[in-house]
Amino acid sequence: MIDASARDGAETLTGRLGAVDARITAAARVHGRDPAEITRIVVTKFHPASLVRELYAAGVRDVGENRQQELSAKAGDLADLADLRWHFVGQAQTNKARAIRSAAAAVHSVDRPRIADALDAAAETTGNDVLDVFLQINLTDDPGRGGVHPDGLLALAEHVVGLGALRLRGVMAVAPLDEEPARAFARLARMSESVRGVAPSASAISAGMTGDFEEAIAAGATHLRIGSAITGPRPLRG
Repeated sequence: MIDASARDGAETLTGRLGAVDARITAAARVHGRDPAEITRIVVTKFHPASLVRELYAAGVRDVGENRQQELSAKAGDLADLADLRWHFVGQAQTNKARAIRSAAAAVHSVDRPRIADALDAAAETTGNDVLDVFLQINLTDDPGRGGVHPDGLLALAEHVVGLGALRLRGVMAVAPLDEEPARAFARLARMSESVRGVAPSASAISAGMTGDFEEAIAAGATHLRIGSAITGPRPLRG
């Protein structure tokens, strides 16, 4: 039987954070991995900047946003937290590239040469020398979903490697709803290997969210994008 104090602790922000981190550590050790090699990114979509400040006080340094407007607003509000790293994890638009680059330390959703070129060109006005990027891969049969088709992955990797203001870190994907996450992430791991044939240092894998991050760890994920398991339910949009 779980006592009331333990239950109440698990329902707090820090309690949820601790519970997720314990699961990450356990999953990593089961698969012979060092938990310290896994970056846990807390996705705070629709939550206020004040929640990010609470997360920071609890030790969080990597935070993710899906929308450029939220990313820019929160990064501005929290500019005093100098070592907070912002990850852009949503679909990027070329006309938002400068704003994204101004705020983000990493972009996980580069899926076409045009957005790579726009992020590269934005270096001239944003002042940050090199931006970490991940190539988002579409693991579904739906061409309308975000991500490069696997057949175009290596060409995109070669394109990004040729851009001086971008640093290719690795690949990113979301597991399809109609496929077991473990199978999807195993496919992603194989694609990661092929990208390393183009860029040997691009060994990172951004995969795994609230419902499947343990399967992602088993497949070699280095960056987890976890939202509601830590932040709680998203607030209703106004």
